[in-house]
Amino acid sequence: MAFPAPRPQAPRFPSQRLRTFPCGQGAVRAVRFNADGNYCLTCGSDKSLKLWNPHRGILLKTYSGHGYEVLDSAGSCDNSQICSCGADKTVILWDVATGQLVRKFRGHGGKVNCVQFNEESTVIVSGSIDTSIRCWDCRSRTSEPIQILNEAKDGISSVKVSDHEILSGSVDGRVRRYDLRMGQLFADFIGSPISSVCFSRDGQCSLSSSLDSTLRLLDKETGELLGDYTGHKNTEYKLDCCFNESDTHVVSGSEDGLVYFWDLVEGSCAVTLPVGKGVVQSLSYHPTQSCLLTASQGAVQLWGDESYEADTQSTS
Repeated sequence: MAFPAPRPQAPRFPSQRLRTFPCGQGAVRAVRFNADGNYCLTCGSDKSLKLWNPHRGILLKTYSGHGYEVLDSAGSCDNSQICSCGADKTVILWDVATGQLVRKFRGHGGKVNCVQFNEESTVIVSGSIDTSIRCWDCRSRTSEPIQILNEAKDGISSVKVSDHEILSGSVDGRVRRYDLRMGQLFADFIGSPISSVCFSRDGQCSLSSSLDSTLRLLDKETGELLGDYTGHKNTEYKLDCCFNESDTHVVSGSEDGLVYFWDLVEGSCAVTLPVGKGVVQSLSYHPTQSCLLTASQGAVQLWGDESYEADTQSTS
């Protein structure tokens, strides 16, 4: 006798606002979870970079060394180092424990919009308004980039790095994927300036957000359009987009103060989160749990579902 297949569980959304904490950095340009999701980084218009325990709203350390506002940051795979970039055209490598500046990389001709570590955290990849992507060796004493990728015709707005690929979005309306093993470049023309890109967690697809208020899901290998997602507002600002922790939904900030979740397959809007009246410029999804960080109006908001809140309370 065959038993019926179990009914699939309903999707979980981080729909409860668990905490809001003002960062004291002016406008928060970016918020980023670290590799294991225990801490987060905030980048401010006051030239500072801050490390937080977002689950408690506790400031752990402040890193000061940029000459202008900090625009992006990322943590290393072992959480021992941080890289950051800013409008001062520099990329900085920090030691987490001491808060000291380890290296400062100069070479970009304009503000640096985005920064990422490679998988082993031995190379920093940065994208700039000067239309170039530059790769910096964290272990070398030279401050010269080990590689420059300058195929874009306009500023680089977003970069993401996998084990052997670099994904970039540009204001020229193209999503470019560099296969470092094969030495090949693949480009997909979107048409509208790209504000954010990311890989799906299974590595099969790429997601891009553009200034025509549309997110597009592309097959990474063929460039085929698998889905598009609309309903939010994105016509002026650089807004983050991402996948949730299980690749079932795509997520984006919006200029109307909401965060939108769309079903990956159906393309329908599943839920919206009312963050506030201002633009939700940055967001970061927890790597393994139904938990989301959003940044709006100088503050960071932590969102979770019922189970995540219970776990948090039980460890307090």
